[in-house]
Amino acid sequence: MKNKYDVLVIGGGPAGAIAARTAAQKGLSVCLIEKRSAIGAPVRCAEGIGQAALSEFVKPDKRWISAEMSGATIVAPDGTVMELESNLAGNKVGYILDRKIFDRELVWQAAEAGSDISVKTRATAPIMDGGIVKGAKVEFCGKVSNVHAEVVIAADGVESKFSRWCGIDTTVPVREIMSSAQYVITDIDIDPHSTIFYLGNEVAPEGYLWVFPKGERTANVGIGISGRKSKTGHRAKDYLDKFVHKTFPKGKTIEFIVGGVSVCQPLDCTVSNGLIITGDAARVVDPLTGGGIYNAMFTGHLAVEVAADCIGKGDTSKKALMAYDAGWRASKIGKSLKRNYHIKEYLITLSDEKLNAIIRSASKLNLTEFSTLNLIKELIKVNPKLVLELGALAASLR
Repeated sequence: MKNKYDVLVIGGGPAGAIAARTAAQKGLSVCLIEKRSAIGAPVRCAEGIGQAALSEFVKPDKRWISAEMSGATIVAPDGTVMELESNLAGNKVGYILDRKIFDRELVWQAAEAGSDISVKTRATAPIMDGGIVKGAKVEFCGKVSNVHAEVVIAADGVESKFSRWCGIDTTVPVREIMSSAQYVITDIDIDPHSTIFYLGNEVAPEGYLWVFPKGERTANVGIGISGRKSKTGHRAKDYLDKFVHKTFPKGKTIEFIVGGVSVCQPLDCTVSNGLIITGDAARVVDPLTGGGIYNAMFTGHLAVEVAADCIGKGDTSKKALMAYDAGWRASKIGKSLKRNYHIKEYLITLSDEKLNAIIRSASKLNLTEFSTLNLIKELIKVNPKLVLELGALAASLR
């Protein structure tokens, strides 16, 4: 690790890895630092991603694909099932990744492209010069050094400490933090090619519970509930344990993880002088599903596209870097985040009886393409009253 680069990337997840790879491919000097001792661990993710979304940034490889999905099932509070199958959805719905291998592959690609990589290296403070971020103080094995950079890309996840140190308000309201817990369970009977989502206030208040296959008899079984619903005896793990005991009583747990996922609106601004914020740190996780792998890769790539142009022009001011903020907001991702936030806010108000009625009305949907947008459109078709309840949002979906 040198003491000066064009770009310093903080965080070795998908956003940081794609940013480092892109920067190196553009001929910029770049260093990626990761505070943990190993890339990809621990896994705090359900690991699902759409096929087309993944292929936009990396060629799918069986080494890090645990399962291919051809369908999905949504289960109502009363047990009513709504199926989305491949012959309806068109092609495969997506993949369940092995993030421990996938994340390392992305970082390997960044290294092969020419990026420096430093693990177990923690950013401890920004280097500021006249209100401009000029790099970071970093600690490696107890030694603190200065690493200067023309642009720093914060890809340090939901905690987002670096952005906060730079003066960015990264506060997430408690009600908009999804408290999550997940087991990897083996020796269970599942459909290895279909994801399952369970809804209901008794199952996962203001959230959902998922079963994502990772092979013939293994799955990620997890839950996310609203932070404001989490309390003694009713925490995410409590709901998850109850479900697992009932549904997979003979399953064998081989891994357990907990964490938080932001399901709020994105940061008001995702740039500052010399700083670009990406992925979970920018709060660009889908507020409806909690998914963030694609959004992380997209913003990581866009961040470097803009940074490279600004570095080339000798202007890394907030005003110049705003092309990044404006770019992702105007993209399909930006529009999806805005729409899905409003849909999430509507869904968390629904009683179990209302959820039962909606899912019961559409046990099978003929989707030309699997997406949240098309799913909501089809639900509106079979539930006309949803137009009134969703108001102007429903009109915009047509």
